[in-house]
Amino acid sequence: MRISEAFPNNKNHTFYTLTDYNFFIESIRKHVEEKKIDLIIMSTKGASSIQRHIVGTNTGDIITKVHCTTLVVPENAKFTSLEEIAFPTDFLQFYGVKTLIPLTDILERHESALKILHISKKEFQLNNDQQKNKEFLDDYFNSHHHSFHFLTNKRVESAVQCFVESRGISMIAMVAKNLNYFQQILFHTRVEEISYQTEIPFLVLHE
Repeated sequence: MRISEAFPNNKNHTFYTLTDYNFFIESIRKHVEEKKIDLIIMSTKGASSIQRHIVGTNTGDIITKVHCTTLVVPENAKFTSLEEIAFPTDFLQFYGVKTLIPLTDILERHESALKILHISKKEFQLNNDQQKNKEFLDDYFNSHHHSFHFLTNKRVESAVQCFVESRGISMIAMVAKNLNYFQQILFHTRVEEISYQTEIPFLVLHE
C-alpha cells in the first residue's frame, strides 16, 4: 500500500519517495543536511516470541549516530494528549538552549507539564556542577509548568518504569549526550517488567 493511500488527504502533508543506494546512516545524514530536516520520526517493533527487542538496529543507529532530533514511536504506543513529559537526567551534562528548543516547542504547543527526573543508585547530594546544571534547567523552563523529582533505585530502568506508571507519563524526552546513561534507559534488553520502552514515545534531543 502506498503512503498516499494509507493516510487521508491533508494539505499540510506532502509525501516523497526517496531512493538511495548509499550506506543507511550516511544516506540519512545526507538527506538531513541537504533538506534541512528538523525531526526524524521512526517506529520500533514490539515483542517477539523469543525476546523483546526494544530498539531495532536501524532506529538505534539513527538516534545515536545522526545528530537530528528524533521521535521514536513504539509499535504498541497509543495516541494520547501530552499532559506530562518525563525528562530523565543525571545533571552531569550541560544542555544548551538550542538543544532544548524542540522540547520547549512541544511544551508550548501542548501545554504539557515537564517532570525532570533524577535517578541515583544510592542517596547522595548533587555536586557543584550538577547543582548549576539543575539551576539552569529550572531557569530555562521557568515559563513552563515543570518540577524536579529524585528517585533512588539500583536499576535506572526500573525507576523510570515506576515513575511512568505512577504519573501517567505520555512521552519521555532525553538528550543523547551522556551515552552511558542514555543507553541504560532506552537500550536495556532485560524487559520482563519494563513496558515503557514498548509503549511510550521517546523524544531524542541532539546538540
